Amino acid sequence: MLTINILIGDRSYRIKVEPRHEEVVRKAVKTINEKITEFRSQFAGKDMQDYIAMVLIWFATVQLGDGDSNALTEGLTDYLNELEKSLDSALESQVMG
Repeated sequence: MLTINILIGDRSYRIKVEPRHEEVVRKAVKTINEKITEFRSQFAGKDMQDYIAMVLIWFATVQLGDGDSNALTEGLTDYLNELEKSLDSALESQVMG
């Protein structure tokens, strides 16, 4: 596994991915950040969590519509699992601290 640092919105995450998925994950992160910027310009006054939720809904909709992009889906699934672990850890440390 390869450890990489990614930035989504205003937060940095350290995740582990298989080397063969690194490019896919980085492309997904780039797309996510571009969409966050797009949604921020369209929907002023929301917080970052709202924008990230909007992007995830958009991304899932695009993926369900494509149906044949297995590599991206597999890489995104790995990435989302690592992101979920990071978010759980961050939430736990906020609750405990």
